[in-house]
Amino acid sequence: MVLNETLNALSDPTRRKILDLLKKKDLSAGEIAHNFNITLPSISHHLNILRRADLITSQRDGQQIIYSLNLSVFEEVAKILINYFKN
Repeated sequence: MVLNETLNALSDPTRRKILDLLKKKDLSAGEIAHNFNITLPSISHHLNILRRADLITSQRDGQQIIYSLNLSVFEEVAKILINYFKN
């Protein structure tokens, strides 16, 4: 995990909303797109950034790709930030 890439991925409100949706359940790109007023290629771009930052994982299910949160990365980021602010 590269902290800069993770924080950059988290800095965008659209990506944060995608993560919030995935917090509730695993979704396909089409299901995610229904929650936004942007194009599917734009959603794919955001999903690729989140995937490169290792914040989400993807798994093929037939012709769909299902996206899930990668909670272990959130735990790592939390540890880094807590350690950074410790005395």
